[in-house]
Amino acid sequence: MDNIIDPHIHLFDRNKGSYAWLKPENPPYWSDKEIINNDFSENDLILKSPLTLSGFVHIEAGFDNDSPWREIEWLESTISCRFKSVACIDLMLASEDFIGHITRLKKFSSVIGVRHILDEQAHLLLTSDVAQMNLVYLATTGLHFEAQLSGSDTKGINALVNVARQNLGLTFIISHAAFAPLDSTHQTLQCWKNGMVSLAAFPNIVVKASGWEMTRRDYINTNSIDTVITELLSLFGEDRIMLASNFPLALFTTSYQELWAYYKALGLPRALLEKLCHTNAKRIYQF
Repeated sequence: MDNIIDPHIHLFDRNKGSYAWLKPENPPYWSDKEIINNDFSENDLILKSPLTLSGFVHIEAGFDNDSPWREIEWLESTISCRFKSVACIDLMLASEDFIGHITRLKKFSSVIGVRHILDEQAHLLLTSDVAQMNLVYLATTGLHFEAQLSGSDTKGINALVNVARQNLGLTFIISHAAFAPLDSTHQTLQCWKNGMVSLAAFPNIVVKASGWEMTRRDYINTNSIDTVITELLSLFGEDRIMLASNFPLALFTTSYQELWAYYKALGLPRALLEKLCHTNAKRIYQF
């Protein structure tokens, strides 16, 4: 796995983008948010030999949610490394506006997908006629949809299953292992697993395992990641899972280098690690 494609990172330039969520007066109200309230460029994605970063996927970071192409313009004028980008989109846009946004975004060579952060609104959004129509259109464009929601949100998962069933030609990428509980009781872990079982039934749904620090800052001192990855492998198989960093939020817990060294030390077979850390991302994000 020494050759890595990181499928989930964020870069910030606070002089050019808005990043309202980074400001201390705005949610999320994390006590340690100042750690990431900085500018980050590709030069901060530092790996030491033998690890090599051969590419990454930039996920929209609130640069300008009303005009998401502005973030892509900035990225493509700034980044020299091989990369793909996932742009912000509002699923609740009127059809004409949604098509206009997608058409404009597709003019950029790096754009491979879009996301609307679902979170607690997953069921409300995904059962909306407007959002469902927009996802039907998205399926015709060659772009995929990044879905961020909890696997324990039964109503949200059921709504996602429904739209995945209706749009088998559209790839849905689940972010952050659907926030698997890392300090859970058997009951909460089983609730998450039930959600993942529902999602795994659809070949057009894949998972990125990352964002552990969003659930538990000290996860690196536990064996909970091993449990989650084992469950994901049993459900989705080796070809529909990617390991990712969620940089710079990963810095809440550990350095970029240490996170990838942690993944490497999980004890997984080398051929499997190569899939999870490189090959699957290369295929799914069409590098």
